[in-house]
Amino acid sequence: MKSHQPEVFETTLQKTNVWLRELCDALHWGEDHQKAYHGLRAVLHVLRDRLPVAEAAHLGAQLPMLVRGFYYEDWKPGATQPKIKTPQQFYDAVREKFTADRNVNPMRVTEAVLMLLCANTSPGEFEKVFEIFPPELREIWPAFSDPVHV
Repeated sequence: MKSHQPEVFETTLQKTNVWLRELCDALHWGEDHQKAYHGLRAVLHVLRDRLPVAEAAHLGAQLPMLVRGFYYEDWKPGATQPKIKTPQQFYDAVREKFTADRNVNPMRVTEAVLMLLCANTSPGEFEKVFEIFPPELREIWPAFSDPVHV
């Protein structure tokens, strides 16, 4: 039987599920796609809110349509965001937004999500994002902190 939904819906659902599976694998969460969704969403929101509006929009354009939807969820581009200047402040913000499991390690979740984004978005986009961050905050990208990549 043929589906009545547009093909683009199936495509974005497939891409999103691949991303969630990759996060589950990286974090050793088995098949807990719900937890992976919460982790992806938490890191994306903290990252989005730390970026200038134009750069947040450029990054959003690189995401699969379904991921893009929850990336923009509750975004208030003109609102003043808390200043995140250190890795610990970034991890604390991820922990605050990750309500699915209070025992999760926000540093591991952040690293896994950023590695996923680096692997699935254009290299130029992440170079721009990396350069926007102050030097002390750049260490949240372990593989990207290597001067060879910059």
